[in-house]
Amino acid sequence: MSVKMVLKLSETAKKKLLHAQYGLFGHSAVQICSWTKKSLIDKGVCYKEKFYGVDSHKCMQFTPLSLWCTNNCVFCWRPASYLNNFDEKKMVDNPENIVENLIVERKKLMRGFGGNDKVDKEKLNDAYVPNHFAISLSGEPTLYPKLCRLIEYLKNEKKARTVFLVTNGQVPDALEKLDRDKCLPTQLYISVSAPNEEKYIEISRPKQKGAWRLFGKSLDVMNGLKCRTVLRMTMINGLNTGEEYFEDYAKLIKRANPDFIEVKSYMHIGESQKQLGKENQCDFGQVREIGKKLCEYVDFDYCDDAANSRICLLKNREGRYGKIIEV
Repeated sequence: MSVKMVLKLSETAKKKLLHAQYGLFGHSAVQICSWTKKSLIDKGVCYKEKFYGVDSHKCMQFTPLSLWCTNNCVFCWRPASYLNNFDEKKMVDNPENIVENLIVERKKLMRGFGGNDKVDKEKLNDAYVPNHFAISLSGEPTLYPKLCRLIEYLKNEKKARTVFLVTNGQVPDALEKLDRDKCLPTQLYISVSAPNEEKYIEISRPKQKGAWRLFGKSLDVMNGLKCRTVLRMTMINGLNTGEEYFEDYAKLIKRANPDFIEVKSYMHIGESQKQLGKENQCDFGQVREIGKKLCEYVDFDYCDDAANSRICLLKNREGRYGKIIEV
């Protein structure tokens, strides 16, 4: 009887992630977001708190597959040079072990804040117990075969107020499974980086054949899901921001029919600096202009924005949900 190999990070990749202040368990990872840090010293909050009511200090941003992805996006600021193709023949860690161990790792990463006089100690103690889980840190989480159990564990055992899942849309079967098995997240995101197939190949640099078709299928799956849905559009100045692309963007938006659209600038940080220049960032005025212009092509209203994150929020006029998540 053959023994299945276990999916794991290489020692080189581990060192890279640890140096970047990730907490690791097996093939999974957690990191303290800069907005969590700012929230602890009352220097601002993440746009998700402003838009949706998510507490920045109680947010746990993590991934079940730290360096396994279907794409190699030019704008990704994660350690893309270490990304791997997912091997479904290998054993993966159970959701329960991932969550419990990453919560411990997150707490270790936050302990240093206790010695900072600027930190609200009561807020820090509250932050040790996360109630918002963003499955979005790096890699492609829908490749993780036990994703349904992971989301259920967060909701049922960790009493999550909210669970956000961000996907690149390359695994539509996984989204169908979440729907079929009734384990959808509170809010599902599909990342949109291109208006058409040619630009998608240039910007997202997919590793698998038929990537544009798979992306389109994920948009179709999103349309009608019984959870909050968002298209997150990453705007890269000079690559995908021209008005000649807006009609194609509108077709994608109508196909997915999301409740919300986030229009966000590419940020010139991390590994992406090897691929793009600072001039590829959009300023906040440009982001707002793109958001308002999009509303002329689709039945969405300009709803909110956050200058410190260079992002704006558009709301579907026929949307099923209010902006703030009521629990």
